[in-house]
Amino acid sequence: MIALEQASVQYGHALALGDVTLRADAGEIVAIVGRNGAGKSTTLKAMAGLLPLVRGRRMVGGQDATHLAVEQISRLGVALVPDTRRIFPNLSVLENLRIGALAHRPGYWTVPRVLDIFPRLGERIAFGGDQLSGGEQQMLAIARALLGNPRMLLLDEPTEGLAPLIVNHLIGVFAEVHRQGTGIVLVEQNLKVPMRLAQRQYVLDHGSVAWEGSTAQLIAQREQVESIITLGVSA
Repeated sequence: MIALEQASVQYGHALALGDVTLRADAGEIVAIVGRNGAGKSTTLKAMAGLLPLVRGRRMVGGQDATHLAVEQISRLGVALVPDTRRIFPNLSVLENLRIGALAHRPGYWTVPRVLDIFPRLGERIAFGGDQLSGGEQQMLAIARALLGNPRMLLLDEPTEGLAPLIVNHLIGVFAEVHRQGTGIVLVEQNLKVPMRLAQRQYVLDHGSVAWEGSTAQLIAQREQVESIITLGVSA
């Protein structure tokens, strides 16, 4: 469904990603893990078209999307929930959701259905975005993305800084999203959430893929993988 092929990204003259190749198939949950500064968020932005590639290709739905604008990639079924959430603070919860529905593709997710999986948003439906807690803002950002009925949902550090109860709720939500046929690329700094959800894992270090494999392989090699994440040591 979505892939980077030998992709490189620069910020100015600094190389942020170097010859990264990874993919997420339709209906699959793939995790990208690594320490701070490893290139995880840059990878998601490159996938979504928010960053240009200086080398390599971006593929979406089997077609070359290297030079497509971000809105064209979105129309192909890719939705990004950034780590900054980017909800509209001066609009209500309902207004934020209605904006998400403007890019609506035919599919399972509707406003009533996202309120079913996020009942807290229903309780806060008239509240402004700036009146929500961090966890509620994350719920709103995810719900808004789902209303576009994406084929692939890109999630950047969705559980960072959240209480364990909210994290467990989000894990259940992601599992339900997957059951409804949407693929997920999940960026996390630690292994806790990816180990519960993902079929395959990529570990980034210094803007390159340092390790890749199935979750079963990760379990067998966990000590090695965790050394890459904590120490930034290439495999």
